[in-house]
Amino acid sequence: MEDFTPLINLQGARKMKNEREPLLGHDTGSNGSGLDAADHQRLLARPDLRSSPENMIVDAPNDTDSLMAKEESTYGASGSTEPYEPSMHRTLEHPTTNLDTMIHLLKGNIGTGILAMPDAFKHAGLYVGLFGTLFMGAVCTHCMHMLVNCSHELCRRLQVPSLSFADVCQRAFESGPIGLRRYSKLATNLINMFLVITQLGFCCVYFVFVAANLREVVAHYFFDLPTRIYLLLLLIPMVLLNLVKNLKYLTPISLTAAILTVSGLSCTFYYMLQDLPNTHTVKPYSTWAQLPLYFGTAIYAFEGIGMVLPLENNMATPEDFGGWSGVLNTGMVIVACLYTAVGFFGYLKYGDSVKGSITLNLPGEELTAQLVRIMMALAIFFSYSLQFFVPMSILSVHIRRRLHTEQSRLIGEYLTRVSLVIFTFILAAMVPNLGAVISLVGAVSSSTLALIFPPLIEIVTFWPDKLGRHYWILWKDVAIMVFGILGFIFGTYTSVAQILNPDLV
Repeated sequence: MEDFTPLINLQGARKMKNEREPLLGHDTGSNGSGLDAADHQRLLARPDLRSSPENMIVDAPNDTDSLMAKEESTYGASGSTEPYEPSMHRTLEHPTTNLDTMIHLLKGNIGTGILAMPDAFKHAGLYVGLFGTLFMGAVCTHCMHMLVNCSHELCRRLQVPSLSFADVCQRAFESGPIGLRRYSKLATNLINMFLVITQLGFCCVYFVFVAANLREVVAHYFFDLPTRIYLLLLLIPMVLLNLVKNLKYLTPISLTAAILTVSGLSCTFYYMLQDLPNTHTVKPYSTWAQLPLYFGTAIYAFEGIGMVLPLENNMATPEDFGGWSGVLNTGMVIVACLYTAVGFFGYLKYGDSVKGSITLNLPGEELTAQLVRIMMALAIFFSYSLQFFVPMSILSVHIRRRLHTEQSRLIGEYLTRVSLVIFTFILAAMVPNLGAVISLVGAVSSSTLALIFPPLIEIVTFWPDKLGRHYWILWKDVAIMVFGILGFIFGTYTSVAQILNPDLV
């Protein structure tokens, strides 16, 4: 999913390198780094995410050298027999409380995906969608726990306070089976590639969503124009908005977007719950051919795994993040219930005539419904720049590496920003079918990040002697990976087929 107001650590490679250099053992001294105890602890401290204006949902790639796991994986750098506990080495000026983390988790998971859930139920059927959405929520939440557990294990081995998603993948392969260690950079590059694809896919969806809702409002009061005209009209404002490099200046816009989203969603529920028909008026299950479209939309909605590690790393009490009644489970239960409720009642209310966004089904003759469309369109428009920040944070590392003067780097970054916005505009104009775009993005990228990589990372991290009795963890992870790969293949094929021929299913 997506994530609505992202919380990514975009600190530069230099800071992360400083954070880990005392652990490499190149220098000598009382703490093994050539530094006194105060300096050693200062370098171990991780920057505060909340105090940084440049933060997003997904951790940016760290341009650091490969760091192999130590032989003494459970002992601190000082030679103490006490196990190294990563959370004890995190120094944050303004750590987030449990409530703060819960709010960020909810905001990061609730976006355009929730408005597409009735369309997902149309492709699955009422009861298949009901139980399937709850099942998908449970699997995605379990994969989030996998990633957090692997991060903790690798932090103890490497004796570092925290790791990003891409770092966890790279360090897992570096310390995993010997035959896989050579592929650590490849795995990291794949993670970053799919992060870029996912976020740019979100931006395409946002383009189409805003244009489609604006078209409905203008067509009701004035005249009807093709969706592509509205996409063209949005292009210049989108480009100007995304020339802002510092998220500090987008904070008021982000807050406005959150308020608009809550208000619009509340009004949408009001309309959905009015005069609900009997459940027998809609199909209880759909055909096998349509299920991949359901999978793509559902996994798109639940894809918030990229924000999990930044949130856990920044907590004042990270031990409260996991567990049966922890922040992660509590937040994801709320998200799953909201998605299920919107999908169930939205499909029950509008049946097979439901559209790619439930806001497009609201009664056009009522002023409140038109206001809902405008509110949601503005909220998503303002959120585009937040989603856009993730691919820029990843690509900016490569830009700075290839350009050597500050002026050329500045020009290169601005040209990249304009080019990427135009790229998402072109993709949105080519495929203005909102439902198909959401399903395709979910099937291609979200399934890879949420269902394929986490179990793979867990297998590599705990191989070979920590995979449970009779290797039950291995078989469980393989089953999840197979589920994700099948969803990737069939979801992508069906989504592309629907884009090419909208009347196919």
